[in-house]
Amino acid sequence: MENGVRKSERKTKNVRYFESNKSDSNTESDNVSDLESDDSDFDATYEDSLEPQPDFVDAEGSETSCMSPPVTPVKRGRLTPPVSPRPSKGHASRFKHRRRSSSTGHEEGRWNSITDPDVEPQVPRFCPARKPGVQLDTTKDYSHLELFQLFFDHSVVKTLCKNTNKNAERVRILGRKCPWVPLTVPECYRFLGLLIFMGLLKVSALKDYWALHRIYSLPFCRTVMTRKRFEVIMWTLHMSDPEEDEENKKRRGTPDYDRLFYLRPLLDSVVLSCKAFYHPRQNLSIDERMVGTRAKNMLKQHMKSKPIKWGFKLFVLADAYNGYTCNFSIYQGRSGPESGKGIGYNSVMNLINLAQLGTGYHLYVDSFYTSTRLFRDLYCLKIGACGTINENRQGFPRARENALSAKSDRGEIRWIRDKELLFVKWKDTRQVAMCTTIHKVYTGEQTLRRILAPGGKWTANSVPIPTAVRAYNQHMGGVDLSDALIKYYSVAHKTKKWYKTLFLHFVDIAVVNAFLLHKDLAETQKTTPLSQKVFREQLCLQLVDFGEDGPAPAQVPEQSLPVKAKRAKEKKVQKSCIPVCITEGQDIHYSLKATKGRKYCVLCSKEKNGLQTIWKCEACNVALCLIPDRNCFRDWHSLLAKEAKKQEMAERIPHCSKK
Repeated sequence: MENGVRKSERKTKNVRYFESNKSDSNTESDNVSDLESDDSDFDATYEDSLEPQPDFVDAEGSETSCMSPPVTPVKRGRLTPPVSPRPSKGHASRFKHRRRSSSTGHEEGRWNSITDPDVEPQVPRFCPARKPGVQLDTTKDYSHLELFQLFFDHSVVKTLCKNTNKNAERVRILGRKCPWVPLTVPECYRFLGLLIFMGLLKVSALKDYWALHRIYSLPFCRTVMTRKRFEVIMWTLHMSDPEEDEENKKRRGTPDYDRLFYLRPLLDSVVLSCKAFYHPRQNLSIDERMVGTRAKNMLKQHMKSKPIKWGFKLFVLADAYNGYTCNFSIYQGRSGPESGKGIGYNSVMNLINLAQLGTGYHLYVDSFYTSTRLFRDLYCLKIGACGTINENRQGFPRARENALSAKSDRGEIRWIRDKELLFVKWKDTRQVAMCTTIHKVYTGEQTLRRILAPGGKWTANSVPIPTAVRAYNQHMGGVDLSDALIKYYSVAHKTKKWYKTLFLHFVDIAVVNAFLLHKDLAETQKTTPLSQKVFREQLCLQLVDFGEDGPAPAQVPEQSLPVKAKRAKEKKVQKSCIPVCITEGQDIHYSLKATKGRKYCVLCSKEKNGLQTIWKCEACNVALCLIPDRNCFRDWHSLLAKEAKKQEMAERIPHCSKK
């Protein structure tokens, strides 16, 4: 009798417990609710004192019954609380994968082959906000200095000089003993010219540029600036106002604190100039760029897949046509409000400015940025996207039927289209997964691959390649091309302040973008562009000569000068009779220096076979030949000497006759 009462009480409690669980389970998803059994089944199980074993749904969506371990009856003398039908830890992972895969709607579908027809995607029409290319007067001939000043204009350099002078005064007040003369705009441009020269010619130490040792003997730097002055400018260089720096430090720990405040004036100006003077073509690429540093700073990142493992990480938007840096941002870590959409999503949306770019652009990214949410949002903004994708990304199809395997032949293609998204898998040396909104699966492209024949011989065969893979390989290298142009003659060198490392990188960006503007202008004007090396050489000369043609300094009256000073001044002003090039001081391409500005020799022109020459006398300012077969320069001055002697004798003869 007591056993019957206990049995009925236990049954009543179990019914109440499962009724409450049943009401809670109604708010969950349908897939999770399918895992629960009916109350009657649990009641019958508990009447026999056995624990229930629920059924589960595997990752592919098919229902499988979990094998239950050998059950042991519960002791009837004790009241055991009912066991909740929750999955184990291993089954929880199945829940996770099943919920994530159910969002695509392809877990019960199949992968299509290359022979299955695909629909033509609706690609937005290309409507740029401005005409693609350089945004300058294409009929004007711009000098290299003028192109560089588009990014480092007079106002930016003036602000740099003002803040550097303020920082030097602050350092002096703190007790640092260093001679300081206020930095001026022409001197700042000469300082930038020396930085570009150091990128062209590398030495092991900075002091070797001014060394008097026979091995180095580089007189160029000594003619521009002393080593002590260059080092002092580099030590005190500052881009922001020191007084505003102190106010920013007080905001540390608050949302108003700016980690890039030291760079802000120059950073904003360079980014604005990159957007203003060039409009990209249709194909764009976004990738990371590492600026190497060993500084102990919270902005420093580590990327093991990059050649530079440690440094500042920049997100760069570049034109795939020529590598022009259209926009960039510095990664500041997990600061600011979280959007919940990931770093890749936020960085792409921050770099893409529809009002400035327009619509119809094709964006190429790698697997760090690619996600179904990003590509759908870009498609709604009328921007197509293509990129590699990780198969474990949320939204990637989980279908298994007709999928690629490890034994699939090289060149096999599988695809699934989900509205505007196309997922493609291609077997190369390994499987490649792509996601795109602007391409069809296959349009007949072929590529050569070395394949091992049955006889053990490697042969080059043509294999099909998806359209998205071919376009990705063609247009994804915009940022890599920009990095290569910077690394050839980078001005970067060791600094003690982290923000000076980024300052030097900004100089590299300005020089490379100015060079690409020069190439674009040369293509428009149908002229031969310079190489980057020659462009940097001529830009360096124009920078170090900046300000020499400006207003002359106040002159000291000659009456107040001593006799020796007057003689020295006259000797300095007087020109010597030495041969110089006719085009000396002019900005001429190196290939034209042997022919540009040639004039007829003053001696040879009297003969029938008169010759043209590029040489002239600096003092006489007449064109004279100077070749191995004829030395008109010597003959001309010999004639002048004879005439001067005759004139002197003629002056002496009347004087002697009077005596």
